Amino acid sequence: MTVDTALPTEPHVMHTYGRLPIALSHGRGCKVWDTQGRQYLDGLGGIAVNTLGHAHPKLVPALQEQIGQLIHSCNYYHVPLQETLAAKLCELSGLTNAFFCSTGLEANEAALKIARKYGHDKGIERPEIIVYEKAFHGRSIATLSATGNVKVQAGFGPLVEGFVRVPMNDLAAVEEVARTNPNVVAVFLETIQGEGGINPARTDYLKSLRRLCDEQDWLLMLDEVQCGIGRTGKWFAHQWAGIQPDVMPLAKGLGSGVPVGAVVAGPKAAKVFGPGNHGTTFGGNPLSMRAGVETLRIMEEDGLLENAARVGGLLRTAIERELEGVEGFVEVRGQGLMLGIELDRPCGELLGQACEKGLLLSVTADRVVRLVPPLILSAEEAAQIVAILCPLIRQFLAGGKA
Repeated sequence: MTVDTALPTEPHVMHTYGRLPIALSHGRGCKVWDTQGRQYLDGLGGIAVNTLGHAHPKLVPALQEQIGQLIHSCNYYHVPLQETLAAKLCELSGLTNAFFCSTGLEANEAALKIARKYGHDKGIERPEIIVYEKAFHGRSIATLSATGNVKVQAGFGPLVEGFVRVPMNDLAAVEEVARTNPNVVAVFLETIQGEGGINPARTDYLKSLRRLCDEQDWLLMLDEVQCGIGRTGKWFAHQWAGIQPDVMPLAKGLGSGVPVGAVVAGPKAAKVFGPGNHGTTFGGNPLSMRAGVETLRIMEEDGLLENAARVGGLLRTAIERELEGVEGFVEVRGQGLMLGIELDRPCGELLGQACEKGLLLSVTADRVVRLVPPLILSAEEAAQIVAILCPLIRQFLAGGKA
């Protein structure tokens, strides 16, 4: 069978993405090639998904073996690899159990359901959840309602009720809600906001939230869909603060490109769901579980947490050095290999300009260049990113075209 790789002039796929005029055909390591044979350095990692890069020599044969055995089994039956992956996630996080799905949106939906049922089990008829400005948790109606972005919410009202919104890193705002709203049952935030512009929750803020949730008997729910699975140099970004959440949604990098989502729960939330409370057709299938198990195994064997911290530090330092004093450059935020470069103006055109120069990246929150490359990125490849990207940013800020 010959597959047509030409770009369509009248596509039958719904027009839900503003796509660049390329199609990728294959990859190896941190490099990918398009259907015209042009090479790119992957600074995007499929939006923080391709943890092990492309065509990893340990991952590919493991997935080939699994495909030859069993791809899918519904959850009417035990799936032994689910227990293997759940046990590993609990070991790494210190939490208790896990539910598996296929996407970050589904993991966040599960977290919201846990919070609501937790409230109902306590006798609260209309439970409410504290969420955040600039947050992004997904595009279903419930996760869209928890999201703090009016642009992505526009046209989809009425939104789901039951959310109380506060600014990031403002403890007084959360304490005020605690004083005035007896229906709150949980606090739900990204440890590092991704789509909102790479905005980290401060260490002291996370510690204070943990204390407040304990005092109020709330669930602390930390969305680690984008910042988890080693991206910051620890398994989960909240571990830099030395705390544990009660509920932790995961996805993106967990399967190195194979769709895997999970919601991991600690003791306070581990038994909220019972049979019939939640479910999935595709979640936890043998192929996705094998991808998760192998991803974590390879990350440990190859020291990818240490690599993310070391190479991410080199990348951040080099970008800051190259852009220091450049008018229009605001700052670099993030940790490890999750970095955002904020400029003082919308910079969406850098997406196409970087692509023309052989670098894949994204622009989020209008004016933040986001870098979330594979965790196998080398120091030499980080230097290549800097050599391509920083001149483009300087030229853009100077008003010229790259």
